[in-house]
Amino acid sequence: MEFIPSEIALYAEEHSSAENEILKKINRYTQSHVLMPRMISGHIQGRALAMFSQMINPKYILEIGTYTGYSALCLAEGLVGDGKLITIDNNEELEDLVKEHVSMSPKASQIEVRTGNALDIIETYNYAWDMVFIDADKENYLNYYKQIIDKIKPGGFILADNVLWSGKVVDPKSLSKDIDTQKIHEFNEYIANDSRVEHVLLPIRDGIMVVRKK
Repeated sequence: MEFIPSEIALYAEEHSSAENEILKKINRYTQSHVLMPRMISGHIQGRALAMFSQMINPKYILEIGTYTGYSALCLAEGLVGDGKLITIDNNEELEDLVKEHVSMSPKASQIEVRTGNALDIIETYNYAWDMVFIDADKENYLNYYKQIIDKIKPGGFILADNVLWSGKVVDPKSLSKDIDTQKIHEFNEYIANDSRVEHVLLPIRDGIMVVRKK
């Protein structure tokens, strides 16, 4: 995930809006107490997610992949007053921690935490999504996309994380042998050839695919 020299990454952080105290607390706790802390969105990506949300001012946000709740709180920053964010993760061990983190947010009443199989849970909602963030199991990225694309409002956005997959998407060896790399590349190729959307792949952290439905 280290695509940018450390001194440039630090400069970018120093010249971006700071994390609020709640996000700092979640970040510190995750780094110290939770397995695989590199999965957290973190400062720069979190501010990017918040900025997108604030530009879109969504009413309905779907997040697939919650982890410890950091990205959910960032995405919620742009919700309109009667908006709703649904965040789904299959890790039951983190559910109580996520709910504790969400409870600290001024948008807590607008955030619904769900635990279980995302493909099943998504089907229980009939919202026309304004914004979707995919950051879950890589083998299902394309399945999630196909499931939600018809439920996205025209002009709505899908953001997908980890689409550069630590640079493995341009490594022939990884593409031939690693299933997650293959699935991410398949997802990227599908988006690149989907006439229903406009898209740009941004090399932010581990890569964010930004998709706008026409």
